[in-house]
Amino acid sequence: MAAQRTQQTAPPSTGEGAPTSGVTLAAASARHASKIFGTGDTSVTALDDVTLELPLGRFTAIMGPSGSGKSTLMHCLAGLDTLTSGQVLIGETDLATLSDRERTILRRDRLGFVFQSFNLLPTLTAEENITLPADLAGRAPDRAWFDTVVAKLNLEDRLRHRPSELSGGEQQRVAVGRALISMPDVVFADEPTGALDSKAGTELLRFLRSIVDDLGQTVVMVTHDPGAAAYADRVVFLVDGAIVDELVEPTRERVLEIMGRLGE
Repeated sequence: MAAQRTQQTAPPSTGEGAPTSGVTLAAASARHASKIFGTGDTSVTALDDVTLELPLGRFTAIMGPSGSGKSTLMHCLAGLDTLTSGQVLIGETDLATLSDRERTILRRDRLGFVFQSFNLLPTLTAEENITLPADLAGRAPDRAWFDTVVAKLNLEDRLRHRPSELSGGEQQRVAVGRALISMPDVVFADEPTGALDSKAGTELLRFLRSIVDDLGQTVVMVTHDPGAAAYADRVVFLVDGAIVDELVEPTRERVLEIMGRLGE
């Protein structure tokens, strides 16, 4: 049986961006986060004073029209880009206080990434791709956790195959396994179904949903697909770099309704 992670509940509190009673503690958060590209007349505000908490052990989707800042927000939350002002925290760690090397180590050890293009190494087997983060850190992966992840992703019979011998859906499942192998605080998924057909995309979304429900994982997904967003616990909507709406327990129809109002 898969191990269930312990979730803590935040005490009642008030204030902007603060957790409220019954809401799990934040795995990651942004506080008054702003990101401006360029200077002067050519500057573009990609994020505009965003305050957001990503609860531990929950699945959050980020949506918005093209150019709304959703990918920029995820990249800043994941430490792949830096803010112009404000804070991003992973747990209680402020990314701005870390050196480049410390930020790299944090991404390796505490965060997982799933990209639309899979980003697997073609010369490695599926197993070697999954264990790559642990190998790069110079430590053996936890075999019990490895077995749990591989079973959850239904990859037991594909571990000796290289990416070229796998379907797109299998390659993306390997990418999910690689993201999970370090038992990360958060898994960030950037349009993870974008390169998959409908069947493989649905299977992947079910896997992401199951690692939240069964393994206690925290998942943050950027998507333009209302059907994909419906797998999340909450959808956050951005327009012009600002959060303009949010939806708890989303359905495809309710997501479509809000996106229609936002002009998508």
